[in-house]
Amino acid sequence: MTETTTFTPTAGGPGLPQVRRIVTELPGPKSAALMARRDAAVANALSPGLPAYIEYAGGGVLVDVDGNSFIDMASGIAVTTVGNADPRVVAAVQKQAAAFTHTCFMIAPYEGYVQVCEALNRLTPGDHAKKSILLNSGAEAVENAVKIARVYTKRQAIVVFEHAYHGRTNLTMALTAKNMPYKEGFGPFAGEIHRMPMSYPFRNSESGPEMADIATTRIDKEIGGHNVAAIIIEPIMGEGGFIVPAPGFLKALRDYCTANGILLVADEIQTGFGRTGAWFACEHEGVVPDLITTAKGIADGMPLSAVTGRAEVMDSVHKSGLGGTYSGNPVACAAALAAIETFEKDDLLARARHIETVMKARLADIQAATGGVIGDIRGRGAMIAIEMVQPDSKEPNAGIVGKVVAHCVKQGVFIITAGTYGNVIRFLPPLVISDQLLNDAFDVIKEAFLASV
Repeated sequence: MTETTTFTPTAGGPGLPQVRRIVTELPGPKSAALMARRDAAVANALSPGLPAYIEYAGGGVLVDVDGNSFIDMASGIAVTTVGNADPRVVAAVQKQAAAFTHTCFMIAPYEGYVQVCEALNRLTPGDHAKKSILLNSGAEAVENAVKIARVYTKRQAIVVFEHAYHGRTNLTMALTAKNMPYKEGFGPFAGEIHRMPMSYPFRNSESGPEMADIATTRIDKEIGGHNVAAIIIEPIMGEGGFIVPAPGFLKALRDYCTANGILLVADEIQTGFGRTGAWFACEHEGVVPDLITTAKGIADGMPLSAVTGRAEVMDSVHKSGLGGTYSGNPVACAAALAAIETFEKDDLLARARHIETVMKARLADIQAATGGVIGDIRGRGAMIAIEMVQPDSKEPNAGIVGKVVAHCVKQGVFIITAGTYGNVIRFLPPLVISDQLLNDAFDVIKEAFLASV
């Protein structure tokens, strides 16, 4: 329930009052002043989604500089999965920062990097021998997966899919499907990238194996499987709209890769680290990739990413062929180890599955009450989305999305969008959010829909 009393927290983290509270017009006066400073100092290409500047965050809330408290249904785009300022993460970061902040692992190594690699090798799917490298961002992880795949296979072609998002660097823009805002005006892009049709159960009727056969037949005819180094896929499409492929699609791709000497790369940057109720989304389909890229939730907000894969594949690259100055920063490594500890000790995988049950039930109720404007409810764990359509059709309805988001923000619930057609709302709450706060958020979301349809 929105409250209007004075609200003056003194610290973030789980101890922050877990309430939705709007005490000013939005933006409040302090946020408005910061917006003016931002307009003068920050490039216009960076366009914030929330009309407020955050001062504290923890549990399931974000508190702005004016004392407004928003329910956080975004987690910094699936990053603060164990919650902002998790006590274990904070303690580990403080301890490591007091010891040393940087040496460059390639120059003067340290144990934290090795420990994170050991954890990734243990947690990622498959019982084969694995090795890992640590990097800074998701896009950097994907680029390194491509480098590794090309060296190992001695092939050049890379296959990606419709609706994919893999990053904003030059190579990963080529891998990404959507033009605006990610690619417009930034070309030319890297070559030898080939895009194939994606299993999208809401928009095509083929089974998973049937769609995989369509894609792999095109690979054979248009590229030649023997020329393909890697097939890269998000087990659940992220920015493309949380598209969960039909059962059997990923398995058929796995089989095709095995038969043709192609590496299967699972981009688990948004889906990984417990977000879907398993450590990694490909586990839901029983698929073991050759390489897996991780970032976002790996270190609870500290910049860290990784590529983990079959030891023989990872070791195919020549010495000093991989790395980077800040890659595997010791403070970020400490955060990752603490985040993994929180996942395991607090059983956050089970919590993600519970959140799925709550969110899907609440969304089904909203769907029934809004005359067919919600065409699809999909996702796994705490990674759920709804696709908006014109009633009694599958025509994308992007117009209602902005209305719903604006209403929710005004009432203290922060939600974000996705989708190739701009008609998807996605829900990515931190796994530590309480049921009470989650249900309060969906009360507001239902009001927003009823006011917008």
